[in-house]
Amino acid sequence: MSLSGAAMADTRPFVVSLYLGLARLAVPFYWLLHFIRCRLGKEDPARANEKWGRPKIQRPEGHLVWIHAASVGETNSVLPLIEAMAARGSQVVLTTVTRTSAELAANRLPDGAIHQFVPFDSPGFISRFLDHWKPDLALTVESEIWPALFVEIRRRAIPFALVNGRMSDKSFRGWLRLRAAATYVFGCLDLALAQTPADMRRLKKLGCKDAVCPGNLKFDARLDDARTPELNDLKEALGDRPVWLAALTHPGEDEIALAAHTELRKTYPDCLLLLVPRHPARADSIEALVDAEGFSAVRRSSGDTPEKGTAVFIGDTLGEMALFYQLAPVSFLGGSFNDVGGHNPVEAATFGAAIICGPKVANARAVYKILWGAKAAQRLETPDELASCVDTLLRDTSARAAQAQKALEIVEGGRGALERTVEYLQPLLRRRPGNDTGKANP
Repeated sequence: MSLSGAAMADTRPFVVSLYLGLARLAVPFYWLLHFIRCRLGKEDPARANEKWGRPKIQRPEGHLVWIHAASVGETNSVLPLIEAMAARGSQVVLTTVTRTSAELAANRLPDGAIHQFVPFDSPGFISRFLDHWKPDLALTVESEIWPALFVEIRRRAIPFALVNGRMSDKSFRGWLRLRAAATYVFGCLDLALAQTPADMRRLKKLGCKDAVCPGNLKFDARLDDARTPELNDLKEALGDRPVWLAALTHPGEDEIALAAHTELRKTYPDCLLLLVPRHPARADSIEALVDAEGFSAVRRSSGDTPEKGTAVFIGDTLGEMALFYQLAPVSFLGGSFNDVGGHNPVEAATFGAAIICGPKVANARAVYKILWGAKAAQRLETPDELASCVDTLLRDTSARAAQAQKALEIVEGGRGALERTVEYLQPLLRRRPGNDTGKANP
């Protein structure tokens, strides 16, 4: 599993040294950025110390695994892996970037696992973080490639792997333009576990010496069922009204969903839209958009249920996607008509939704390509197609059920990546930092 001494002893490329130097000089910028993000509600000021690599929580005794995931989607995908590590006796520290992922972690991490915000990618912050936690194994998830973090892990000879790795065509081409830097940075990894064979090939070309494909952890993500009494109460309130869902929307997509809903209400006057933003903090601005369209709205956080005259039900809570997927037979998944990169469709498929998405789904393209190929999800090229597509699926119940069933079968058939991932990680779990003579300080 270890890298060869010759490969690891290569001189650090100028581009990598330049990045590290600029990252050191950027410390005042990081402070300013954090201040602005706090003012916007995107950071937790009470936990600012974590962004500078100064944890307040003591390191637990014993073998420690550090797992870094970016946001909610990546966190959901590695929760089963965290549980597997904890079940094998390891302590786990999960780092993420966003507040929503921190809230998810607070609710769903197993006992003993710790959440921290990841420090900014500057050598001083990363070094302080590692001095404190001293991980026995470091794992980074999907496409979280941070040069300062990678270089410092390499310097300390900490066993290091990429899990559920993905590499889009665009990112791959970008790294190829910096071939020497890519070889150095990706060469810091002892092991790359890719989602797909295509991802595996790209990672090997970029410098990963040991890359394999155990499959996509998102197929094995643990999903919470909706609370039955609440689900039943809402189903009773909705009755036999036509219902559709716009899930995990981002700015610009709320307007798209409301425009489609305006068209649908011409055919289905009592149609209800469940509008669930990716970030519940946007609920005020979404309610203003709904009011501007002349629709009546109810917010989930109010505890009220939609009445007969309610046109839009705004899902401004966390951890209730299972509830909304089970209320609506047709689901448009957001993040797919802007540059966010789309969201994982596995949860929607698991709960029986007929899935619709836009074309921009790079973050979950491997899963979507399988769904599209089997006609288990519908891809729209333009927002103008949304109303017509929803209308067709609401009308044709047999086609809708067939599409949803195909998606469910694909998800169930894709499970098993977790077991294979844990198996591939076993040699690294048995190692200790500094014990591998194949690694040399850069």
